[in-house]
Amino acid sequence: MSGTRFSPNRENPRDLSGEALVKALSRSWGYHVVHQEGSHIVLETAEPSHQRIVVPAHRQLRIGTLSTILRLVARHKGVERDAILRSFE
Repeated sequence: MSGTRFSPNRENPRDLSGEALVKALSRSWGYHVVHQEGSHIVLETAEPSHQRIVVPAHRQLRIGTLSTILRLVARHKGVERDAILRSFE
C-alpha cells in the first residue's frame, strides 16, 4: 500500500485504514467482502477452512485492533504475521 509506513522490524503500520486492510486481504489472502454493517466490514474466506472476520471501516485502525486481525489471519492461513505485513507493501 503506498503511503503506509513500515519500520524495518515489521511493526504494525500506524496509518493503515480499514478499507486498505480489506483490499490487501482480498487481493493477497483470498478474503472477500460478505457485507457491511454500519462501520464494520465482514470478510470471509473458505481456504483452508471457513473463517469470518470483521474489520472496522475506520480511517486509521487502532494498533491493537490491527494486531488482533493480523494474528487471526496468520493463524488461519498457517503463516507468520510478517508474511501478512509483507503483502501490504
